[in-house]
Amino acid sequence: MSEIDFGKLLEGDKLRIPQVGDVIKGKVITASKSEVKLDVDGILMGVVRGPELYYEAPEFSDLKPGDEIEATVIEEENESGLVELSFRAVGQEKAWQLLREAYRDKESVKIKITDANKGGLLARFRQIAGFLPVSQLAPDNYPRVSGGDKSRILEKLKGFVGTEMEVTVITLNEDDNKIIFSEKDIWNRRQKPALDKYQAGMVVEGRITAITNFGVFVNFDEGMEGLIHISELAWQRIDSPSELFQIGNQVKAEIVSVDGAKIFLSVKRLMTDPWLEASAKYKIGQTVSGAILKVNPFGLFVKLDEEIHGLAHVSQLGLGAKEKIAEVFQVDEVKDFEIVNISPEEHRLGLKLAGSKATSVEASVEAKKVTKEKKEKKEAEEKKEVKEVKEKKPAKVKKVAAKVEKK
Repeated sequence: MSEIDFGKLLEGDKLRIPQVGDVIKGKVITASKSEVKLDVDGILMGVVRGPELYYEAPEFSDLKPGDEIEATVIEEENESGLVELSFRAVGQEKAWQLLREAYRDKESVKIKITDANKGGLLARFRQIAGFLPVSQLAPDNYPRVSGGDKSRILEKLKGFVGTEMEVTVITLNEDDNKIIFSEKDIWNRRQKPALDKYQAGMVVEGRITAITNFGVFVNFDEGMEGLIHISELAWQRIDSPSELFQIGNQVKAEIVSVDGAKIFLSVKRLMTDPWLEASAKYKIGQTVSGAILKVNPFGLFVKLDEEIHGLAHVSQLGLGAKEKIAEVFQVDEVKDFEIVNISPEEHRLGLKLAGSKATSVEASVEAKKVTKEKKEKKEAEEKKEVKEVKEKKPAKVKKVAAKVEKK
C-alpha cells in the first residue's frame, strides 16, 4: 500500500490505530507453539508470543490459519514494527465473565485440581484460582477416615490432583480474588428427584462403605447413601462403630429422616428395645453384679447384661477425700451395685456401689437442702403470725413485724 493510500485511509477515519488495552479482532496468519501472527483489518499485523499465549480456553488452544480471534493490545509497536498482543489478558476477562454468569445463573463449570491441603482442594477455572473445601465435596469423593486422621485425609485429597470436577460457584469476590467452588451442590441437584421417593419409616438394605468415629455410611439402591449415626447403631452404649460393623457388611436400616440431600438411617429401630422390659427385670434397691465398661471422671459405665448398661455416678462410689476414681476402679472389673433409679423411657439406669455411703459432698448438699426447707417453713409461720395478730391487736402487730424485720 502506498503512502498516499495510507494517508487517505487516515483522513477518511477508516483506520483507527489500536491503543494499549484495546481488544481487537484479527485473522490468524500463522500459528505455532511459540507464537501466533494475526492480520488486523488487512492493514496491521500483530503477534502473540511466549507467556501471552493462552491454551486454557478452547478458542485459543488449537488455532489454524484463517481463524478469527480476539486479542488485547499490550504494546502498540514492538521492535519488529508489529502490534504486540495478548490472548491471556482477553482470555482472563472472558473467564471472569463466565464465572460471573455461572454464579448468577447457578450453572456448573469445570475446574482442574492443582493441589490439596488439609482444608480441601486448590483448583483453577482456566487460569483463575479458586478453592474447593472438603465440606463441599460430593459424598462419593468425601475423604472418610476413621478417627479423623488428618494425614490420611490429606493423602486422599492429593489423589484428586490433576483431575477435573464439575462444580458450581458458591462464592465470588473479585475484589479479594476469592472464589469458592462446590461439587456437593451439583450432586444434591442430581439426587433431588431420586430422594423424593424416600420417607421416614421406610426400610432399606445396603452395604457399609465407610466407618467413622461418629457413625457408618451405607450405600443402597442405585447410588443412594445414608448415614447411621453412632447413637442409632445399637440400644446399648458403644464407643466406636467398628465394635459392631466392618466395611462391606450388609445391613438393613430404617429411614429416620431426609434432610435436603442427606438421608439418616437407624439400625436399632428395627430391633426390639430391650429397655421396654428393663423395669420388669430390674428394680430400685436390687443388688446386681456388673462389669465396668469404662471409667470416667464423672463415674463408671457398667454392663449389667448384653443390652442394659448403667451409670454409677462418682458420688455413689464411696470414694475417700483423696481417692481418685481411676486408681480405685478398672475396666472389666466386676463389682456389686445397687440400683438407685431406673427410667426405661429415657434408657437410663443409675447405680450405687453396693455397701457404699453418700460422699461428704452429697451429705453437704442434703444438709443445705434441709436447712433451706426449715428456714422457709419458719418464715412462713412468722408471716402467718403477723396476719393473725393484725386482725386482733394492731399494737402487737408492730412488735411482731419489727421482730420479723430485724431477722
